[in-house]
Amino acid sequence: MNYYAKRVLRSGLTVYIVVTLSFVLVRLMPGGPADFVKAQIRKQNPAATPDEINRMVEQYISLRPDRPLSEQYINYLDGLLHLDLGTSVYYNRPVAEIYAEAIPWTLFVMGVALLISLFISITLGAFLAYYEGTKIDYILSTVSVTMNSVPYYIAGIFLLVIFAHTLGLFPSGDRTTMGIEPGFTVEYILDVLWHAALPILSVVLTAFGGRALGMRGNSIRVLGEDYIRVARLRGLPSNRIQLQYVARNAVLPIYTNVMIQIGFILGGSIILEQIFRYPGVGFYFFRSINARDYPLMMGGFLIITLAVIIAITIADFTYSIIDPRASSGGGNHEAF
Repeated sequence: MNYYAKRVLRSGLTVYIVVTLSFVLVRLMPGGPADFVKAQIRKQNPAATPDEINRMVEQYISLRPDRPLSEQYINYLDGLLHLDLGTSVYYNRPVAEIYAEAIPWTLFVMGVALLISLFISITLGAFLAYYEGTKIDYILSTVSVTMNSVPYYIAGIFLLVIFAHTLGLFPSGDRTTMGIEPGFTVEYILDVLWHAALPILSVVLTAFGGRALGMRGNSIRVLGEDYIRVARLRGLPSNRIQLQYVARNAVLPIYTNVMIQIGFILGGSIILEQIFRYPGVGFYFFRSINARDYPLMMGGFLIITLAVIIAITIADFTYSIIDPRASSGGGNHEAF
């Protein structure tokens, strides 16, 4: 069996293990969907008797959490094989439908933020390496360290308070303005960007610093190579040397890290989407935890797991393509 077949099988086994562990751990949490539904029924109908509440719970919950755990597990795996993630207890909608609607919005916000921060970090890292030891290197490196030390959710809260609540320049929640007609129109696209601006900015401001410093270190190493000296002797412009020679070669060692970050895009949105009340994967996943909504929670775990494993597998398969110095024979991917 060749390396690629083994890698795919290992990825499939990882997905199965994560699904099994999350299934068990979710059900070990205190409370459950039945407790949540009972609390909602008591709130809406305080006069309901315990027997009436139990009958309504049985009618409302189709996953029957009172059944043996082994039976629930077999039913869940059978549903996955048929691409059925179950029905959400909280929203009373198919889980697959909820996440299918939410995934594009999360990918949009987190994907755009990743691309912008990656562009800034690569460019800035190569620039800092080229001017190593200068005053501008010291200042920008300090700024990068400072921004990298700030959690993205702290930056998000700060931006929300200043630009949404205080100045009123941006909305404080939702994906679009209520009432606006969806479509490929200038009005709708600008409205989508307006609502996504603060979440994107909070990620960009806190994500570029660490990668820029890593890029700076790689670039300094590249600057010592012979082909850089040759480029300087040829009298090539500094901008061309920074971007075409330094940045292009220094970015290779951080390629795998970037691919892993792409995989974590869906999981990294949980707190951010709660802060901005942006209905994406993280928003619904957080709601599922509060409501002990087993199907919705398990669907979130599965989507995040698949995203990470797929991204890592793609990185594993493509690294030797973008960097011919890497060897893929026998699973050895070390650059030399």
